[in-house]
Amino acid sequence: MFNDTISDMLTRIRNANLIKSQKVSIPFTRISHQICQILEKEGFIESFQINSSEQVSLHLKYKGRDKKPCITNLRRISKPGLRIYANHKEIPKVLGGVGVVIISTSQGIMTGQEAQFRHIGGELLCSVW
Repeated sequence: MFNDTISDMLTRIRNANLIKSQKVSIPFTRISHQICQILEKEGFIESFQINSSEQVSLHLKYKGRDKKPCITNLRRISKPGLRIYANHKEIPKVLGGVGVVIISTSQGIMTGQEAQFRHIGGELLCSVW
């Protein structure tokens, strides 16, 4: 049983990138499923597949002959011990807009750019670049 499933998910992806693995399995939760949808839409992963009610299989994306990972870094922002919230004006940009901030809002989990467009704020979950 994990207390922080988002940190566990990010750590599994980070470790799979370090060994240049094509696939990584993570436990299925609604939040991890929505984060996977955002990562696929933004082009950080190739695809994901729900294997059973307990596992999600991610197919990681690499560039070039030397298999450089598309995900350079993953960082957890809001933690269970210290929640960090921002309104639509305070949402940070990651690497000048190259990266993505994932936010949990009242209208669901979305990217920071989409939350700014809708003028809603929320909890800053993580940043990916």
